[in-house]
Amino acid sequence: MARKRYSDEDVLKLLREIDVHLHDGLDVVSACRKAV
Repeated sequence: MARKRYSDEDVLKLLREIDVHLHDGLDVVSACRKAV
């Protein structure tokens, strides 16, 4: 079985960071790129 690349906590952290960038006015693509 393959190992997980990201833990559940890591995914939630990324999604929260993307949400903050979206509220700051960035578009989805820019917010995703900035979070990674």
